Amino acid sequence: MGAITAREAKPTINDVAREAGVSKKTVSRVINRSPLLNDATREKVEKVIAALGYVPNPQARALALRRNFLIGLIHDNPNAQTVLNVQEGILSAIRDTEFALVVRPVNRRSPRMLDDVRAFLEQQRLFGVLLMPPISENDELARVCEELGVGYVRMGSAQLDSGEHLVESNDREAVRKAMEYLVALGHRRIAFVAGPEGFRSARERELGYRDAVKAAGLPQGPELEAAGNYTFETGKLAGDKLLDATERPTAIYSCNDEMAAGVLHAARERGLSVPDDLSIVGFDDSPIAAHIWPPLTTVRWPVAAMARTAALKLIDPGHASGQPALFPSIFIERGSAAPPRR
Repeated sequence: MGAITAREAKPTINDVAREAGVSKKTVSRVINRSPLLNDATREKVEKVIAALGYVPNPQARALALRRNFLIGLIHDNPNAQTVLNVQEGILSAIRDTEFALVVRPVNRRSPRMLDDVRAFLEQQRLFGVLLMPPISENDELARVCEELGVGYVRMGSAQLDSGEHLVESNDREAVRKAMEYLVALGHRRIAFVAGPEGFRSARERELGYRDAVKAAGLPQGPELEAAGNYTFETGKLAGDKLLDATERPTAIYSCNDEMAAGVLHAARERGLSVPDDLSIVGFDDSPIAAHIWPPLTTVRWPVAAMARTAALKLIDPGHASGQPALFPSIFIERGSAAPPRR
């Protein structure tokens, strides 16, 4: 059998790079359909790929990288809607690429959590991982990712890491502005439904509430505060407590929309009209905010946009270095807040 000629040999990624006049890394980005490439470069490389008949070998590429084309989402979050929104953001970033999403729930209170995550990362050989709050606040978990050479991005409500490893929101400032809105409507007795202990988001939102209460000189105390766990059920229990107080609040700020919906349910059980008898404000702008009646005044947490950018930072860290780390939340005025009855 004669030697294989250059014409008969299968084209390689090096051939494509040479013919297109770009780097091998740029060709790889085109193959992975990175959304961060400019159209001109993408079209030029795609034409060369078509002309040469180059067919990438995903198994060989994965073997060379010693990584699978998998983006992991690791979370311990009681709010299923938030997890779904994060998945939506990641999937929008990896659509039309070779990457796939794998989701791993964990128990942050387990003494084996770090060992379990380590085993998961080693077994799956992930290309990168997005860490959701509250486990994103665990510095040891980030160090495990670094030790194993797995790219990671942390999602949080405060600055947890450098920009390449972080997408964050401004929860404290956003809640303070929402509270200032209630104060401007004339509310003086504003109660607060807290989020779960151990969540930085819950702490930041509480600080925003306290900043506004202090600045406006509003009353504070246990009768104006209730615990919650980011669920409808805990919001309902919080509403029961706050609305059965001797001196009822005229407005209630809740750390998320699910709990705000629970407060609304408690108000309806007592024959209270929202917003005439009670104003309610939430946080997230999840689907429930627009589906309940009256529609919920809330703060839009840009969680899907944060997750999308996090995935882009994992897929193509070099090109995504200019992507933002801070995603400001937006106040959304709807129908659940009004001036208090005189």
